[in-house]
Amino acid sequence: MSTRVSDTTSAMRKAPRQARSRATVDVIVTAVAHVLDARGWSGFTTNEVARVAGVSIGSVYQYFPNKLALVDAIRRQHFDDVLAVLQRARERHTSPERFIECLVNDLIAVHRDYPSLHRMLLDLPNPGGAKDADEAFQQEYLHRYALIVAAYRGRRPGGKGDWTAAQVLSSAVEGVIHNAARRGLLAHSQLRRELIRMVHGYLGDPHVATADSTR
Repeated sequence: MSTRVSDTTSAMRKAPRQARSRATVDVIVTAVAHVLDARGWSGFTTNEVARVAGVSIGSVYQYFPNKLALVDAIRRQHFDDVLAVLQRARERHTSPERFIECLVNDLIAVHRDYPSLHRMLLDLPNPGGAKDADEAFQQEYLHRYALIVAAYRGRRPGGKGDWTAAQVLSSAVEGVIHNAARRGLLAHSQLRRELIRMVHGYLGDPHVATADSTR
């Protein structure tokens, strides 16, 4: 099953068709991550992206019409990286403890490589054309979290409770990781341990009574 949901080419001026063109686009997008992480939005220019990528400025504009399109491309790539982590988590055949440990470690790793970049992606506005990509990502994101909930609790996926649990769990994990990224705390081992404990605590007891259930 493919882990890709976002379509990077929709943010581009020209879709790469050949292997060499796709390799050029990959190099450019990687350079975007380096430049944003090292220089921030104020130092982010298409000329600097071209220099870091080792391509001409014309090659950048051949595929990306402006800076926002470059930011959109790196954001979509991040979507795909997160979905790949969730897919790997579901496919692992291991103990519940190891299952959650790997999930948390991989989600932190996806955000840790370019910490300044991820802080900016949280704050920079989405280009107008990114709405569909965001919606597609959120739908698949929650779907994969629901599959993880069902797998952890040892039952067939598809229940309404799994979808609600996916919304709660994903929001909690996402909130912790994004706040840690903003504060530069993703490398702290204590944060990782507490996040693993939080996920275990939530998934380990799906029958906790609520106010509604006692009325």
